[in-house]
Amino acid sequence: MTEAVEVAGRSVAAPGVFPVGGRRLVVYVVFDRRGDVDDYIPVALAGLREHAARVLVVVNGKLTDQGRAALEPVSDEILVRENEGFDIWAHKAALDHVGAGLAEFDEVLLTNDTWFGPVRPYGPVFERMGERAVHFWGMTDHAREEPNPFTGKGVLPYHVQSFWIAVRREMFLSEAWASYWRDLPQMPSYFDAVLKHEALFTEHFTERGYAVDVAYASADYPTDHPALFNPDLLMADGCPVLKRRPFFHYPPFLDRHAVIGRQNLVRVAEHGYPVEVILQNLARNVAPKTLNADVGMLEVLPGVDVSYDPERPFRVAVMVHAGSAAAVVRVLRRVGSIPVPFDLFVSIVDDVDVQEVERLVAAAELPQAGRREVRRTPARRGRDMSAFFIGWRDVLRAGEHDLVIKVHGRTPSKRNVNATRYFRRYQLDNLLLSPGHVANILGLFQREQGLGLVFPPPMHIGYATPGRGWHAYRDRGKDIAEMLGIEVPFDGISPLAPLGGMWIARTAALRLLTEADWTYDEFIKPSKGGAELSKVLERMVPLAAGELGFHTRTVLTPEHAAISHVSLEYKVDQLSSTTPGYPVDQIQYLHRAGWMGAGGMVAMTRMYMRTNHPRTMQVLNPVLSPAGRIARGVMRRGKAVVRRVRGIPETKVEQ
Repeated sequence: MTEAVEVAGRSVAAPGVFPVGGRRLVVYVVFDRRGDVDDYIPVALAGLREHAARVLVVVNGKLTDQGRAALEPVSDEILVRENEGFDIWAHKAALDHVGAGLAEFDEVLLTNDTWFGPVRPYGPVFERMGERAVHFWGMTDHAREEPNPFTGKGVLPYHVQSFWIAVRREMFLSEAWASYWRDLPQMPSYFDAVLKHEALFTEHFTERGYAVDVAYASADYPTDHPALFNPDLLMADGCPVLKRRPFFHYPPFLDRHAVIGRQNLVRVAEHGYPVEVILQNLARNVAPKTLNADVGMLEVLPGVDVSYDPERPFRVAVMVHAGSAAAVVRVLRRVGSIPVPFDLFVSIVDDVDVQEVERLVAAAELPQAGRREVRRTPARRGRDMSAFFIGWRDVLRAGEHDLVIKVHGRTPSKRNVNATRYFRRYQLDNLLLSPGHVANILGLFQREQGLGLVFPPPMHIGYATPGRGWHAYRDRGKDIAEMLGIEVPFDGISPLAPLGGMWIARTAALRLLTEADWTYDEFIKPSKGGAELSKVLERMVPLAAGELGFHTRTVLTPEHAAISHVSLEYKVDQLSSTTPGYPVDQIQYLHRAGWMGAGGMVAMTRMYMRTNHPRTMQVLNPVLSPAGRIARGVMRRGKAVVRRVRGIPETKVEQ
């Protein structure tokens, strides 16, 4: 018979250990906007099933046939419900579904898909916590915090984190447990889920006399939130779960706390967990630039081969686009750095002598080149992008090549001579500097089966792209994403993208774009706002690859890494000189202030009001926004008239 203790006038069953041969119910919640099940989930469930009498998976939202096929071998039952109330209401639905059958179990584990694991074995944790006489226990906890970071006031209570809460029968068979779930409030937002459940659950039950413990207590770590800030230390201590959040949280915030995602992935690999399933999930669900920053996806590669395995060769296609015979010759010199066999495909615009180019291509000293082909493309406006996606569409769809190296000989217009010269060198050096450098890029593709794209980071020397990389292209990009079924989140400010139009890619990673039936007319005619399809598609390539589970890396030579870093470091230092705090504080302050424009009196007044009187601006915005658009339109038309009168040519910034 279960003993009882009196706490604050209440009779509470004494806590018990997990009995030898005990039965554990695992309730695991899945949410995927597509209804799919990424590979890390069956890995997590397969390990849990060894420690469970029953595994019940609750799917919030839809479930595809592929998703069901992935879940069935690692679960006993699948419950699909409306996506309401986050994982908390999914847990409630599961408990209601099991009903009186809950009494058959000694422990119920409520968990979800917000973590990767087991990065270390589950067994030792279940054994250690099973020996402790408690009512409920968690994997990790969060220290008490004042003020509450979610509300800016009050207290965030100490709590066990809700992604893993194990409850013993002495608690889940109680009236206190039943009434908690019966009275659970609605949770329309993420903050509701935190403030109405996660932050309150532990306090609610401990105040009623229920005993709690935690496998990896924050008190034993240097921060109040080790699951976010110290995953490497948790793994070192045997924690079997790795939260997903450190790989998609706001990069300046993680920078403020020196959370090094690249180091964490190295530790994961050292513990034997398949890193590829982590990257597959992140590529599909995290904005590419955020992932690139949080995981440190930049590779600085040496000029000598240190990684390529010639016993595992790729079938390589090299696609070159040029607007003149001279440009063809210039780019083919760089193509000579490719140290492996490849097929060569050269496209030229319609006013270039195709026979001359064919002679140049045939005579080029490229012993690695097998098939050599030259084609003329009819559209200048689409440039190398239309040549690639239309001119060589049959080659890309044929499935005869594993990798494609896309380079071109065009140079940016509306740029000064030095910027143009550096553009050429930056793009081609970082992809084709030397045989050793190219071999190391190929080695990346060999080591990482999920690597889809490699290209240089977007240029910032001689360019003003930082902060405006999407420019006028976002809306058309959203339309294309919807058309192609791309649900990878867009980067908020500038995309991680091959803005120079050159890359090395796994052909399978380009499938969504190469299977689309683009037409030259679409490239020739810019859409409303001047969003040329060629510029939009440059920005869409990593998103299309990510939708298929392929991640992106950027690459630099040591020389360009040095040039880029010191230049960027100096610019950040100058931009930070007038705003106090860490970069995350400076960024948030400037974002609150809003668009500066030309820095005139109206803009400065608007920024002051947004910063110091945000509620007033919320009231005024519906009035000010239409008026502002009208005023800007009038000013643009007025400036255009003045330029025509003065004979000043129209200009635009090339992105």
